[in-house]
Amino acid sequence: MFKLLSRDTKTKARLGVLKTAHGEIQTPFFMPVGTNGVVKTLSARDLLELGAQIMLSNAYHLFLRPGLEVIEQAGGLHQFIHWDKPILTDSGGYQVFSLTKLRKISDQGVEFQSHFDGSAQLFTPEKVMLIQKVLGSDIIMPLDECAPYPCERKQAEISVRRTHLWAKESKEAFQKMGGDKNQLLFGIIQGATYRDLRELSAEQITGIGFAGYAIGGVSVGEPVEDMFQVLSWVEPFLPGDYPRYFMGIGLPDQIVRAVAEGVDMFDTCIPTRYGRNGTAFTSKGRVIIRNAENIHDHGPLDETCDCFVCRNYSRSYIRHLVRSHEITGLTFLSYHNVYFYVNLMKKIRLAIQENRYQEFQRDFLGAYCSPSEGNGQGAVDVAD
Repeated sequence: MFKLLSRDTKTKARLGVLKTAHGEIQTPFFMPVGTNGVVKTLSARDLLELGAQIMLSNAYHLFLRPGLEVIEQAGGLHQFIHWDKPILTDSGGYQVFSLTKLRKISDQGVEFQSHFDGSAQLFTPEKVMLIQKVLGSDIIMPLDECAPYPCERKQAEISVRRTHLWAKESKEAFQKMGGDKNQLLFGIIQGATYRDLRELSAEQITGIGFAGYAIGGVSVGEPVEDMFQVLSWVEPFLPGDYPRYFMGIGLPDQIVRAVAEGVDMFDTCIPTRYGRNGTAFTSKGRVIIRNAENIHDHGPLDETCDCFVCRNYSRSYIRHLVRSHEITGLTFLSYHNVYFYVNLMKKIRLAIQENRYQEFQRDFLGAYCSPSEGNGQGAVDVAD
C-alpha cells in the first residue's frame, strides 16, 4: 500500500505514495486535525479548496459524541461528515490517559469516566478496533499507553510492555474483523525518553508487523531536542518501505527538520488553534495579528502566499475582525494557516523530487526564524 518514489541523496527525506480505500496520498503529508469530525472553523469544502489530502479525527471523541449508532446509521464517518478523501482516526489513547483523575489502567484496557457526562466506559484493544471499524476510517491506530513527561523509568517500562501487549491484541482483533481490506492498521512505538526502551519498543512493534509505524509519546511537554533525539533512536529500526508517522508534530520548522530524518506523516491542531488565538504562520515566521504594528498594514498576511485570504484581505482588516471578536477573523486565520501547512508539504515534496532538500531546509529555516517549541501544543488534548 506504500511505494517509495525517490529519496534525497543528502538527507533521509523520502517521496512516496500511500494508497488507501479513499484515494492515494502523496508523502510526506500533513493531516489537518478534525477531532470531532470537523477541522475547527473550516468546512469539508474549505479543506478541498486548500488541497488537503487527508484529515484526522479522534475515535474517543466520536465514540462519546455523537456515538457510534449515529455514525453507523449515516453510513460511516466519511458519509456523516461529507468527506470522501482519506481519514485517519487516532485511537483516543492520548485523550483517555490525559484524564488522570477519571481513569484506571490495567492490562485489560482503560476504565474511564466520560468527560461529557461522567458515564463509565471501558476501552480495550478489541473495542478500539471495533469502534474504528464502524467509523470506516482508512488508517486506524491501536490503543497504546502514552507515558507522560517527565516519566520515571518504571512507568516507561510498563508503558512499553502494555503497548506491546495491546498491539498484538489489536492486530488479532483487526484480522478477525476482516483485516486490511479497506483499512490500514499502524503500530505505535513508545518508550518515553529512554533510548533502550525506545529501541525495544521499535523492535517489538515492527516484529508484529503493521501497515505503517508511528512514533508516539512525543510532543507531550518535553524539550524539542528530546523529541528529535527519540526520532534518531527509533528511525534505524523502522522498515524503509513502510510509512513513518511522527505523532503530534508540530510547528513548521519541526516538520521541515523531521522530513530530513525520514518522516512521512504529520498531524497537529496548531494551525487552527493558533489561528483561533490570533496568530498567522508565514514564510518569515509567526505573526500575532492583534499587535499594534498591524493596525495600518494593508498588505496580506504573507506576501508569498496565494491563498484566498491573502489574495483578498489585509492584516489591518483581519486584525479589526479579531479584536472585534468576529468569528470570520478566526476563520480567515485558520484557513490561511492550514493552507500554509498544506502548501509547505507541496514545497517539501517538490524539493525531494528535485533532490535539493538540504538546500530547501536551509533556506526555509533561515527565512522562517521561529524557534522550535517543545511545549506539547502539537497534541490534541481533551479540551481542544
